[in-house]
Amino acid sequence: MTPRDPTLYNEDLAPIPKDRRTWGLYNYVSLWVAMSVCIPTYMLASGLIAGGMSWWEAIATIMLGNMIVLIPMLLNAHAGTKYGIPFPVLVRASFGVRGANIPAVLRALVACGWFGIQTWIGGQAIFSMLRIIWPAAAGMPGGIWVCFFAFWALNIVVIWRGIETIKFLEGIGAPFMLGVGLLLLWWITGKAGGLGPVLRAPSKFHSAAEFVRFFIPSLTGMVGFWATVALNIPDFTRYAKSQKAQALGQAIGLPTAMTLYSFIGVAVTSASVVLFGEAIWDPVTLLGKFNQPVVAFIALVALLIATLNTNVAANVVSPSNDFSNLNPRLISFRTGGLITGVVGIAMMPWKLLSDFSSYIFGWLVGYSGLLGPIAGVMIADYFLIRRAQLKVDDLYRRNGIYQYDNGVNLRAVVALVAGIVVALLGLVVPPLRWLYDYAWFVGFGVSGAVYVLLMQRVETPANVPEWEGEG
Repeated sequence: MTPRDPTLYNEDLAPIPKDRRTWGLYNYVSLWVAMSVCIPTYMLASGLIAGGMSWWEAIATIMLGNMIVLIPMLLNAHAGTKYGIPFPVLVRASFGVRGANIPAVLRALVACGWFGIQTWIGGQAIFSMLRIIWPAAAGMPGGIWVCFFAFWALNIVVIWRGIETIKFLEGIGAPFMLGVGLLLLWWITGKAGGLGPVLRAPSKFHSAAEFVRFFIPSLTGMVGFWATVALNIPDFTRYAKSQKAQALGQAIGLPTAMTLYSFIGVAVTSASVVLFGEAIWDPVTLLGKFNQPVVAFIALVALLIATLNTNVAANVVSPSNDFSNLNPRLISFRTGGLITGVVGIAMMPWKLLSDFSSYIFGWLVGYSGLLGPIAGVMIADYFLIRRAQLKVDDLYRRNGIYQYDNGVNLRAVVALVAGIVVALLGLVVPPLRWLYDYAWFVGFGVSGAVYVLLMQRVETPANVPEWEGEG
């Protein structure tokens, strides 16, 4: 085998051998349950209620969004399972061995933002627990910031201890979070007189046109919620026993877990309208209204553990690999995790969570305009240009078939930029606002189409004599 270039290879980025691919259907179902049962999922659903949807409109929007995002998820998962390679290595096939850093860093920056959001939620939970134990803490200057950085430090400790600690937390986080959700549902619907009054709350939209104006960017936000993992899903499917195991596991786990847990967020937020006259979309704030301090404290502890679990599993694995891809010799998984933590603070998550509009229409829809184009290029390259055939050796060395122009496939970069520009054009040209409202879809379609057109005359691995794959 051709020697691998140390600037493109380390053990974290290496292909997983077949004897270490041990994840079956149950592992992928449980992975999605663990990642879906989290506070951002709850807030995703509650944000739709706060925006004016009825409970069934919110649930239908979330279910449709997850069925849509499952398609690119399964398509990108195929290469990870077939070749045992992670996302930053797979993307070298389309962007080049050096150009892959562009989409990898874009994906990593979004993950850093999510890391900051989850850390801010965890800090709020600690502060709420502190106020229950010590009510005077409510007036302590900078108390929320002390709690935020304390939870940040706890995340860093888990990252430093490595992947086995993350695996342990995966097993206990989801049940805790599910318990908190069911506790909130039981408590608040009891106060509101049962589910009947809660589910009878009507939509606030007075016409179909008014509903559609809210629905379209909301659906894009639902797709954007998992557009991150739709790119880096090979980081997980590289451990799969078979294509059937990962595909069926994801098809069962993602839509089911998201829809069921979203229902809790929808029902609880609808009940808060009945009880308090306003939609309280933040569960930490709602838990603060419990009149039973012991129950509230236990719930907040469970919320804290679950948030820690989701944060390190969903928001550290990918960016750590992506940052490692920048310089594999100098940046390990641990170092990449530390970089993630620092950048997560710099992205000011407290502003991203200031209200439901900033969260859904600013954060989720906005970054979907960056990630949709990457998915368009990746899927077009793997299935339409290469017919699912990769030369794995060349993904780890210079001067191979993925070298392109000094390591960068300029055609992929042009396609990426075209998709991003068109998708985000609506932010600066008001009459074209619909392009932004459909940001993920527009970016995906434009970048995929431009890439296929530009690659028509480029020799691909399927045309290379004596091509060999691995896995």
